[in-house]
Amino acid sequence: MSTITSVAELEALYGTPGETSLVKESDRLTPSYRRFIEASPFVALATAGPEGLDCSPRGELGGCVHIEDDKTLLLPDRRGNNRIDSLRNLVRDPRMALLFLIPGSGSTLRLNGRAVNSADPALLDRFAVAGKLPRSVMVITVEQVFFQCARALVRSDLWNPAHHVDPESLPTPGKILAEMSGNRVGGEPYDREWPERARKTMW
Repeated sequence: MSTITSVAELEALYGTPGETSLVKESDRLTPSYRRFIEASPFVALATAGPEGLDCSPRGELGGCVHIEDDKTLLLPDRRGNNRIDSLRNLVRDPRMALLFLIPGSGSTLRLNGRAVNSADPALLDRFAVAGKLPRSVMVITVEQVFFQCARALVRSDLWNPAHHVDPESLPTPGKILAEMSGNRVGGEPYDREWPERARKTMW
């Protein structure tokens, strides 16, 4: 195995990026980049902390990330599993990244910045759904934003229904939990009860 051990080796292997790879980068939201964020119902959130890295999904129909101004985004944290891996990381290291996906579009949007977690009551009230408040709101300062070309989504044919995986072919969450816990939790009851549990705890 020939391991690459320096940036110089990488640059010699890949060459320099072209103008189109560089001119698209901005330190704030442009009108076009605002449009991408407004259209995206799903984003992957990457953070880093003393225990390591984390990448977790966030999603909400109608847009999960809200634009406050061209340097500030707001991301409400809805109910979940209470692991708070991402939020715990941000308390110790504010650096973060977002990858926005838009169903049907080949282009994605990459954003790097810094974030803090806020539990300000006025801010939480802004993002109430069905009378339920988020636990906190992530206040994100934009440092770098640019679109990613469609090659990865074209190669994967991600949005083509003909290539969608049948969920029945995959292990269920209940099965995974049972395997990992020695049948203490999970199993068929977990899968059977999950839709109703999710309905009651979605927000």
